[in-house]
Amino acid sequence: MKQIGFFDEANALKRLSALGDKLEWLNAAIDWSMFLPLLNRAKPDRTQTPKGGRPPLHPLLMFKVVILQELHNISDEEAEYQINDRLSWKRFLGLSLSDKAPDRTSIWLFRETLKNSGVYEDLFDLFNAKMEALGVITHKGTIVDASFVDVPRQRNTREENQTIKEGGVPEEWQVGGQAHMLSQKDFNARWAMKGNELHYGYKDHILCDSESKMILDYRVSAANLHDSQMLLSLLSFHGEKVNSLWADSAYLGEDIMSWVKDFFPNIAFQICEKGSRGKPLTDAQKLSNREKSKTRARVEHVFGYITCSMGGMYIRSIGIKRACCKIALRNLVYNLTRYATLRRLERVPSMV
Repeated sequence: MKQIGFFDEANALKRLSALGDKLEWLNAAIDWSMFLPLLNRAKPDRTQTPKGGRPPLHPLLMFKVVILQELHNISDEEAEYQINDRLSWKRFLGLSLSDKAPDRTSIWLFRETLKNSGVYEDLFDLFNAKMEALGVITHKGTIVDASFVDVPRQRNTREENQTIKEGGVPEEWQVGGQAHMLSQKDFNARWAMKGNELHYGYKDHILCDSESKMILDYRVSAANLHDSQMLLSLLSFHGEKVNSLWADSAYLGEDIMSWVKDFFPNIAFQICEKGSRGKPLTDAQKLSNREKSKTRARVEHVFGYITCSMGGMYIRSIGIKRACCKIALRNLVYNLTRYATLRRLERVPSMV
């Protein structure tokens, strides 16, 4: 095998840049230093741990590792391998060929720290505040929608599922040598059917800025919760900025609209209508739906990008706390890549 020369790494990186390294574009577009104060808050308390061992890795490095994970929807083990294998990933992280990559345990511990501290919510809000300050998020129109986020399916009996739904724990999971099963069972995920597709897991409910297609806010629920049930919660911090709300027919209903109007009387609803048995849509309603869909459909681009370009609406975690952290980080990474795309097209101002 030919020995690696002194300039070989630089020459290889130059060729990657010429081919269009998307990670290089993302790295150049984002002011990563803005996240550092929050990441420093999430550091574990090392005064309570024994001295010695490997020094902690820089939090910004670990944050960018998590970003790579969410960009490609890969496990901790796969992330460790790919960082060691791919030169573009090393450059994104600021590592040279000779630098040791974070191992799978370090990656897992860092994400657990984000989850336990709740900093992932602040990271999402911080970036959105920056987007508002730059004028990327305009609030000229707001779209609401939800999508399933599947998790590994649980092979429970009907009796066990019924016990879980009632808030209990099956007795056979708590006795003898079965107690370890509790750590592998998800007590928050639920089954749901849409069309002919069966889903198990959670839902990502989002508000989307209609002009920039940035995710304004999100809520996480079990998969069986109806889309409209998170609407008021989503609007609670944004209602004053929402002038027009675009949605599909899942949010249609006098009780839902009157409920929202009580809290946010100035919102103009742009909700697609649906027909029913014996009462089909009129031509005027169909035309109105087509006009509304020109704006409402932009939220589908968000979920479409996450599905097709970020590895899909699927997470490998157990429990709603980890699901909230993973979904929040994925929504944040979508916003980061969306801004990088808009910046590359020179449609928005620079933040660096």
